[in-house]
Amino acid sequence: MAETRKASRYVVPFAVAGVAAATIGLVPALAASGDPDLPEITAQQLIEKIAASDTQTLSGTFKVSTDLGLPSVAGLADSFAGEAARGASGGAPSTDPTEMLTKLVSGTHTLRVAADGPDKQKLTILDGSDEYSLIHNGDDVWAYDSKSNEVFHEKGDASDRPAGEKGEKGEQDGLPGTPKELADEVLKEAGDTTSITVGGTATVAGRDAYQLVIKPKQSGSTVESIKIAVDAKTGTPLKFTLASVEGGKPVLDAGFTKVDFGKPSASTFDFKAPKGAKVTEGTGEGGPAEHGKSPEDVEKDLEKEFGGPGGLGGLFGGAVPGAAADGEGMNVIGEGWTAIATFDTGAKAPKTDEAPKEVQGFLDSLGDEVNGKFGSGTVFKTKIVNALMTDDGKVYVGAVTKQALVDAANAAK
Repeated sequence: MAETRKASRYVVPFAVAGVAAATIGLVPALAASGDPDLPEITAQQLIEKIAASDTQTLSGTFKVSTDLGLPSVAGLADSFAGEAARGASGGAPSTDPTEMLTKLVSGTHTLRVAADGPDKQKLTILDGSDEYSLIHNGDDVWAYDSKSNEVFHEKGDASDRPAGEKGEKGEQDGLPGTPKELADEVLKEAGDTTSITVGGTATVAGRDAYQLVIKPKQSGSTVESIKIAVDAKTGTPLKFTLASVEGGKPVLDAGFTKVDFGKPSASTFDFKAPKGAKVTEGTGEGGPAEHGKSPEDVEKDLEKEFGGPGGLGGLFGGAVPGAAADGEGMNVIGEGWTAIATFDTGAKAPKTDEAPKEVQGFLDSLGDEVNGKFGSGTVFKTKIVNALMTDDGKVYVGAVTKQALVDAANAAK
């Protein structure tokens, strides 16, 4: 019953640098020797280079590999297959970007990307012989699923421009105006929790690149490092790698295997619905007309199905912020990489042995029972984000180790 959101919000150029710059500290360091041999650059200069990048046109192939350390959800998926089939006639079409893009959170996927300024972008997810494409061409936004032969079309306008995008005067509200100002802002806000260095050079998709290496200085974080390969010529991020302290495969390894910064052909962004395809026209309100449900209607359906705000209450026994009227608001303990969000749900933790067999097995594989001064509870874990739910309904969550969550719960007792 998930609401189909505007496809135009998902068809945007990759902007890894902006995300990274909001969460990192800055420690100047000279680039180490490596191959290719590039001029020395400090970390601050490289941050400025990324910020100054004005790449408007590109095309290429992008590979995304994700490993959150989660168990197989095949059995869990099967348990909901019947319900999904029963609701298919009234649910979102298979072209729903929300549903399709969530597939990228596990496994390895190949994408084709193309961009020609802010008004023309295309993203295609390849799955064997099947393709799923999102195309933004001027006022038109298309989503096409070759497997189901379904098309979603929507007309957009300037009012759909994402928050923070440059306005008529070319200014961004609340953001630094120059690369130097951005680097200075990062220095000011980051504090002493992070180390960032230039860790040598690399070749990515045939391009010479600098390696920006970001590491927490604090102990207790699940993040081992973040590496961003930055094109030496254009300043465009080419690859992003997130590694966990648990080791093994990276949690996220996403980068170009082929890239061309030339202007793509105009025909790249043309789209015509294939013969026999089912075409759904958008309402302009975030969902297709055939679906015919407002965001409020969707939320009510989810509450009816699962209980609680947004439909999450029934899945987690009310263990979400606001799921109980007497629950307390969210607080943040600590800072930087070891910050922990905590809130009181006002409800006792659910008993997993009362859940369906498939769901119970999945939850058991995710959770570790823990005890401390706070009492007892369960830590639900991934390679990056962990959450402790105590038996009396308090929740502690962050990109921190299991022990850090237990220590936080003990200290709050």
